[in-house]
Amino acid sequence: MSIEDLKEQYAQNVEGENGVNEDIFIYTLSTCMWCKKCKRYLDENNIKYSYIDVDTIDPNDKARILEYLRTNYQERISYPFLTCSKGHVVGYDPNKYEDLLKEGGE
Repeated sequence: MSIEDLKEQYAQNVEGENGVNEDIFIYTLSTCMWCKKCKRYLDENNIKYSYIDVDTIDPNDKARILEYLRTNYQERISYPFLTCSKGHVVGYDPNKYEDLLKEGGE
């Protein structure tokens, strides 16, 4: 199963007026306070995004997602893990989120 199939199967979509042309996706843990802060930041800024709480999905699918992140981003795996066409941010960092969104022309 490809990462796109996994996203389609598990992703939760959050509507927002900002980032309509952006593909913001975050990998999170359902119980992580930093992940909740990341979602809150995006919500408060009315940013459209999708996410998967990786701790709530099938363990085999979680392993596929972790392998995808390690292979494609060459980063330590920490949550939240935000990705988009302009780059990625590992961990909760509103300053980096803001910089990334500015680059998108918002």
